[in-house]
Amino acid sequence: MLKTTLLFFLTALAEIIGCFLPYLWLRKGANVLILLPAALSLALFVWLLTLHPAASGRVYAAYGGVYVMTALLWLRYVDGVKLAMTDWIGAGVALAGMLIIISGWKSY
Repeated sequence: MLKTTLLFFLTALAEIIGCFLPYLWLRKGANVLILLPAALSLALFVWLLTLHPAASGRVYAAYGGVYVMTALLWLRYVDGVKLAMTDWIGAGVALAGMLIIISGWKSY
């Protein structure tokens, strides 16, 4: 379960970086060349999703829980936004849902 969770966090980082870099170009005036690492990051994201052992629908459902936590951590540490207690609670609930989903993967 730990390996799957870490893989999900890496997957989420690749997705967030791949989306954040075009945001920098479109909204913050970054150089257009920033789209190259963005494309590579999104390609890495897609490849990482293929490494999970479960059916794609289960992977996407479980991944969503980790994505919520990762996005909030990004918001806090990259964007510098202070998170509310409800953010942390919601992220904990999302992670709990992910753990529940992946705990049943061995039964299929």
